Amino acid sequence: MTHQFDAIVVGSGITGGWAAKELTEAGFKVLMIERGRAIEHGDYSRETKAPWDMPFRGEGDPDLYAGDYPVQRLNRHFTEFTQDHFVNDRENPYATEAETAFTWFRSYQLGGRSLTWGRQAYRWSDYDFGANKRDGHGTDWPIRYADLAPWYDHVESFIGVSGAREGLAQLPDGQFQPPMALNAVEVALRDKIRAKWPERVLTIGRTANLTQGKPDEGRNPCQYRSICARGCSFGAYFSTQSSTLPAAMKTGRLTVLTDKVVEKVDYDPVTKRVTGVRWLDTKDRSRGSATARMVFLNAGAFNSVHLLLNSASEAMPHGLANGSGVLGTHIMDHANTMGALAVMPGFELHTSFGNRPTGIIIPRFRNMERLDGVGHTRGFSFQGGALQSGWSRGKREAGTGAQFKEALRQVGPWRMVLVSFAECLPRPGNRLTLDRTRTDANGLPLLNIAFAFGKEEHAAVAEAHACATEMLTHAGGQVLFGSDTPGPGGTAIHEMGGARMGFDPATSVLNGHSQAHGIANLFVTDGAQMSSSACQNPSLTYMALTARAAAYAKEQAQAGAI
Repeated sequence: MTHQFDAIVVGSGITGGWAAKELTEAGFKVLMIERGRAIEHGDYSRETKAPWDMPFRGEGDPDLYAGDYPVQRLNRHFTEFTQDHFVNDRENPYATEAETAFTWFRSYQLGGRSLTWGRQAYRWSDYDFGANKRDGHGTDWPIRYADLAPWYDHVESFIGVSGAREGLAQLPDGQFQPPMALNAVEVALRDKIRAKWPERVLTIGRTANLTQGKPDEGRNPCQYRSICARGCSFGAYFSTQSSTLPAAMKTGRLTVLTDKVVEKVDYDPVTKRVTGVRWLDTKDRSRGSATARMVFLNAGAFNSVHLLLNSASEAMPHGLANGSGVLGTHIMDHANTMGALAVMPGFELHTSFGNRPTGIIIPRFRNMERLDGVGHTRGFSFQGGALQSGWSRGKREAGTGAQFKEALRQVGPWRMVLVSFAECLPRPGNRLTLDRTRTDANGLPLLNIAFAFGKEEHAAVAEAHACATEMLTHAGGQVLFGSDTPGPGGTAIHEMGGARMGFDPATSVLNGHSQAHGIANLFVTDGAQMSSSACQNPSLTYMALTARAAAYAKEQAQAGAI
């Protein structure tokens, strides 16, 4: 067969962009297929709009949101300024089991969620990669931190991650640009925590926002606007458009197709190889296809699993690469909730300038050298930060008249927020299936989500709430509220799993190189490949695994194995 391309990359988000960059730079002719519309870097229509330029002053049309965005509007980055970077829920339905509450946040456009992500970039450690083997939940990862460390270096150096080196085993240091600054309240809280609990370290969030520009790549340093989800024409935060896509296009070996929903990956049972993909054009409803020596799935964890399930054939009746029967199972999302919020008196003479686009993190400190968690075997961490109240506090405070209005012209009290992120265990009952009775606008079966947090997640979140409360109280804070119960699945926007890595083809979908067991030219390098969830953001790990898989694919192609 004469292939049209060396590689096909399905999806253009955080990992799709990396797959395209690495494969084209390795000399491969690559086709990238994106189901959403094209967005050119810098062409972010609402990036610099002021509230008074917007029909609903940035708050959005409540009737439109109720009908078309009932799920997406729950995303903390969703506003009238960013709504075009999120899917229309009415046009993109999904199904859930009767007892499942799952908020699936999606961005279907060139760049995917790389335009809207929170940009927190953390390495995992061997506490994370070794967790399944240690406590018997899930299947053992076929890799450890040493396998991924050079690829973390590679990714961080390219995308630009600002952060502070802390020397923590549970949150390894990386290739950092200068860190952003903690404010006065955060510094005071850090010092109070350190004095009483030395194992608890508050540090600035490690974020893929440049504090030093990359002029050779056309990227400028952060402007401290904190409106990142609108798109950043400065290129100050990592997105496909600002970073990996220009690098891939520079090679002259990348073809990009947008508005194409991939319906199926084709498989040849004789050669035991995938041969290409078929798609539906969402604009003119025509169908097309392409062939390639290898296929990388980077459509987002749940969408990649959806595609594998929908690519069932006579040879693989239960889904492509599903000889184990575990495809779609063991999905995860961090158990996430407001740990505690407190007013922090004593800082009335302090203020801050600009809008820092990152917060703080207190990395995991439970269940490391010994199991010391209360009712759980994994870990939890905190993110958040201190903010000073502005005039908008008047929406929540009683008062009228000139005196009240004048008071709102002054800055208000400081508040400190600690948001809990607890690790989610991989369970077979948390799974994705296809709803064969209902289809979407493209004729594809709806994805059905079955998901619930278990006793471990509830116990971890409850302990996190207690720890957040004690830390803020110890620092002089007046705790207003907090939660000991996780929000719905999907709240953390860290959905992962469904096509997990593992040693054994009988219990996993992929090997340690993100390569499908028994299908040498099929790779899945987005969140679907994850075998556990850790308790810190996973995006940096997705990118490192993608770069590593692309290098392995090059080796295999040169050896004639692909």
